[in-house]
Order: sequence, then structure tokens, then C-alpha cells
Amino acid sequence: MHDTFYLLLFTQSYAKGFRMSESCQKVYITTPIYYVNDVPHIGHAYTTIIADTLARYSRMVGYDVFFLTGTDEHGQKIEQAAKARGKSPQEYADEISARFRKLWDEFEISYDKFIRTTDPDHMKGVQKAFEVMYANGDIYKDLYRGNYCVSCETFFTETQLVDDEFCPECGRSTTVVEEESYFFRLSKYQDKLLEWYENQPDCILPKSKRNEVINFVKNGLDDLSITRTSFDWGVKLPESVHDPKHVMYVWLDALMNYVTALGYGTDEAKMDYWPAKIHLIGKDILRFHAIYWPAFLMSLGLPLPQHIGAHGWWTRNGEKMSKSKGNVVDPKEIADAYGLENFRYFMLREVPFGQDGDFSQRALIDRINSDLGNDLGNLLNRIIGMSHKYFEGRIESGGITRYHGEELTHVEAVLAQVEPFLYEVQTNRYLEELWKVLRIANKAIDTAMPWSKMKEGKEEEAMATIALVANILARVAVLLHPFMPKTTQTIAKALGFTIDTGAYERLIRQKALLEPFVVEKIPPLFPRIEAPLVATPDTTAETKEEKKPEPKAKAEGEAAKKEEGANLITIDQFFQVQLKVGTVVEAEEVPKSKKLLKLQVDLGEERPRQIVAGIKQWYGARELVGTQVCVVANLKPAKLMGMLSEGMLLAAKDDEGLCLIRPEKPRKPGSAIG
Repeated sequence: MHDTFYLLLFTQSYAKGFRMSESCQKVYITTPIYYVNDVPHIGHAYTTIIADTLARYSRMVGYDVFFLTGTDEHGQKIEQAAKARGKSPQEYADEISARFRKLWDEFEISYDKFIRTTDPDHMKGVQKAFEVMYANGDIYKDLYRGNYCVSCETFFTETQLVDDEFCPECGRSTTVVEEESYFFRLSKYQDKLLEWYENQPDCILPKSKRNEVINFVKNGLDDLSITRTSFDWGVKLPESVHDPKHVMYVWLDALMNYVTALGYGTDEAKMDYWPAKIHLIGKDILRFHAIYWPAFLMSLGLPLPQHIGAHGWWTRNGEKMSKSKGNVVDPKEIADAYGLENFRYFMLREVPFGQDGDFSQRALIDRINSDLGNDLGNLLNRIIGMSHKYFEGRIESGGITRYHGEELTHVEAVLAQVEPFLYEVQTNRYLEELWKVLRIANKAIDTAMPWSKMKEGKEEEAMATIALVANILARVAVLLHPFMPKTTQTIAKALGFTIDTGAYERLIRQKALLEPFVVEKIPPLFPRIEAPLVATPDTTAETKEEKKPEPKAKAEGEAAKKEEGANLITIDQFFQVQLKVGTVVEAEEVPKSKKLLKLQVDLGEERPRQIVAGIKQWYGARELVGTQVCVVANLKPAKLMGMLSEGMLLAAKDDEGLCLIRPEKPRKPGSAIG
């Protein structure tokens, strides 16, 4: 049984039968509040689209959802940025916050509240929290001296600095700050935090991130500075403390948004949505959410969130994005060029949650043409064409169980297993399972050949095949709806129904078949794209700051070295390649390929890696299952025949053929090879 996201809520309700009532379970989903020091980028869009998908899914299955997003607007960095632009901090925050809200509205993000940390109710709630913590003895005043990074709004100890000066997070120079400060007794909660991580093993997703947090906490927690006196742009301390020169440090202010949005410290109108089912964040702010935030909640006597989901970063064409390179992805530009819902699908399908992802227009085009165009759109076109050619568009489901019972059972088995992937925020795996079902449908047409059945006078069998595919498309459309809401409603309309909670209950939970209907003719949903639609930046251009001229002697020496050993690599370069032992857990032949096998290889990670290998000539699929292989584990994913390959097997080949390189004795999956 999965105990992740709100699975327990679903299983309890469905065990009794689906119902909508005043006792309907509440689901609270949040994004981080985005810092207004810059305009929205692809990382912001990724987090928000994931949250929107979970919120839409939760509503579709009948839950009472509250979905929160917003902007974080206080702190020294905002004060400095505003001053540099000749604006007040509030004017600057208003401008940037409006850009985030405008983009989410244009992206049709279904948030229920957009919070700003400059909202009066939020500031009242933060002051209330300070009073409670202060009264509990968890806040005290002392003198603070430390290295402060303005960019990260974070203090670091000397042992954490790089070269005794630079921020370990962003690499910028830190400033030594000495000032009076109020401190939160974070050290008091070290054992309680470790107990929470132990008792709730899925409190941090993906689970691999949990170990990072545990190790950090076990190394010891220092009390946390939570106020500043060197700037004014922040939430003032409550009047009851009688210390007006202090403003609250950004993380206490920012993290409290998750409960002030529900009315904490004011009317508490929506506090019944607390605790959150999931906080979705980027991995760079995991420490603040998985350590500071639960400690604050413990001090306030509030329940802890059920899950904190931390995703990875995005690169572009394998390179880190930077303004100086001009390769930052503008999500609005991409969505406008390729279609918002195509962009949503790509973001949620391309990368396993928690891992870093790489954006390229070629990968996006491949997803649109292959997954959406060939597998989904073409399937709908096929049944529209055949039903109108043979049956005047009429489709009846009566013969499905007689002629295609096996395929229907297979479809139902796959769909029964798909939901837990979403609960674990494994959106890519969820979508992969849906596409398995589409392959069943396409195969059914190719095998049954309804056109031949019509020539043979077997109209009932032809109708059964078309109806099977229509029903598969209907179920896929329902489960794909949170990812691509408008596209799937178009599919549903063509198939004679509307996607809503009732359709979910009827088609997914009850496994009902479609009533007789006349399929509607619609234009192709995913026109083929042949070339990139957005101008590509010249990422090879380097600024003077990024590449300074080398001394002549050094440059000549380097050139000589390259000439002498063009194929030599350093030991550091060798260790950049991650070689690991893996165990093959699944293997199958790739249809229409004479060379390829598709393997699922366990590398000791959360899920097996899919590796497509050209070894079919020398190895059968069955004989590989259970055996061990050596894998290049940090190779950039590539596509072979439309399938993602997430690694490469090591093998030796000569005139006598090819053989895989394997460990002499069995080793634990994921063991490093060196």
C-alpha cells in the first residue's frame, strides 16, 4: 500500500464508495511563494504546473481543494533592487508580483488564492506567530555575528563558506554582519525533527532527498537568527515586544504564508484545510521547508505538512541557464509558440520528479510529434475516420467484451495501478502508464484490422474494435485531463461526454463503457512540427566576465598539451563519468527494430532506469532478466525510436561479436565502478 500524498484519503473514501457530501475531504496544495527579485522563468512554471495538475486531479475525483501560490516580497535584496531602479520597495514588489500573477492567469493556473507577503492579513499572522513563539520561550534576543549572503538571504558559518568568503549556495561574496537579533531556538527541535523524519518516511519527496536533510540535521542545528536591524523592508515585530527597530528575517515571514493564507492570526476562516497535503518547492529551498518550517510549526503547536516535494533544476541544451549567455527559457514564449498544453505535457513527462531536467526545443518537438501526435491524436483520427466510413459515425460498445475482453482487462489492470504515481508526484511515470494503454489501443486496430472485417462482412467485430479504442481514449482523456484540460475536453466532446467528477466515477472507478453515441469530426489536435519555432540564442558567445584572456605563455602551453595528447583525459575527467552496477528487472523487444531491446535496470534509485540498447542480435530479452550489467549512469538521456534511454550499457565487441561487461560477482544495484 502506498502511504503518500493523500492516498489514505482516497482509499478510505473509495472503500466505502465514492460520495460527495459536506464531509468531503479537504486537500491543501501549495507552491513556494516566488521571490520578486526577477521575472518568472521555466523553474517557476514547472513547480506551478505540477501543483496545478495535482489540484485539478483532486477536484476531479471529488475533493475539496485549496490551491495556494503567490509572491515573497520582503528582504534586503528587494530593498536594494528597488533602490537601484529608483523605486520604492512596494512599487517594485507590486510590479514583479503582477508579472507572476499575470503569467499564471495566462497559463490558466487554477489557484484559489494568490498571497503576497505584503498583504496586511499576512503580516498580522506573522506577528501573531512571533508572539506565540516568544511566549513559549522559543525566541530570545542576542548579538549575532556571521557571514550573510544578500542574494540567498541566508547566514552561513565559517565552516560552510567556500574559500572563507563565498556563499556555498550561489558562489557570491558574503558580508560579515554583526547586529542585535532575535533568535529562534532551532536547536531545541533537532531530536523532534529527526523523530518526524523517522516516523514519516515519505514526508520528503522524492525519498532520496530525505537522507540529505537527515544528515544535515544530525550534524547539529544552531539557533536561527530571525530578525534584522540593518534594513527596514520587512514585517515589524508585534507591538507587544516593544522593539520597533527590528524587522522579521525573510524565512520566518515567508514560510508563515502557508497558514496565514488560511487565516492564521486573523479570522482563521480556512484553517480546516491545514495541514497541507503537499508543499511543492525547488530543491534549493528544501532545507528551509524541511527543517525551519516544521520546527516553527512545532513551536506553534500546529500539525506538520504531510509531504514536502522538492524538484530539480532545469538546464537548456545541457548548459546551465544564465542571463549572460542569453539562454534563459521564457515559459510564456515557449507556450505561445508550441501551445500551452503541449508545454505542460512536456514538462510533466520529460523529467522524473526530483531529478534535474534539460530543456531543448528538439525534445519538445519530439514529444509533440511522437507522444501527442502519433500515439494520441492519430488514434482519435483513426476511429473518427473508420466510424464515419463504415457506420455513419455511430459507435456502440456492446461487442467489446465478446471480441476484445482480453484487451479490456489489460487496460483496466494498467489503469488500476496508475494513480499512486501521481500521489508520489511521479508525473512522468503516471503518463508513461497512460501511454501503455494507448499502445494497447493502437495494437488492437493493427491486429484486428477493422477494414478487413468489413470486407468479410463481420461488421459486429469491426464495430467492437472501434468501440474498444473509443472507450480506451475516453478513459485516457479523463486521467489525462488534469495535465491537458482543454485538449482532453475536446477529445471527450468528440466521444460524446464531458469530463467531470461524474465521468471519473463512471468510467474510471466503475469501469463503465460508453453509451452509444455519434463521434464528432474534429481537426487534427497536434499538427506536426518540423523545425524549432523559437529563435535559438547563441549560447557559444561568452562575455568578458565569463572568459578572461589567458596569459600568452599559458595559452601556448595549453595548446601544446592538446596537440601532444588530443585523446588523453585527466583523472578528474574520468571521475566525471558515473559507472554503476545495475540489475535488469524487465526486458522486452522493441517492435519493428532488428537491433534494440528495451530494458528496465535497477540502479538502486527510486525507480528502475529505462535503457534502450542495441544488443538484440546477441542477447534475448528473457535471458537478461535478473542478470547484472555495467551502466554509464550520468549520460544525458537520449531518444531511440521515440523511446527515452536513460543510460548506456558497457560492452566489448570484436570480430566474433558483442558481449556485455558484467561484475565478476553479484553486487548491490547502484554500486559504483571505479
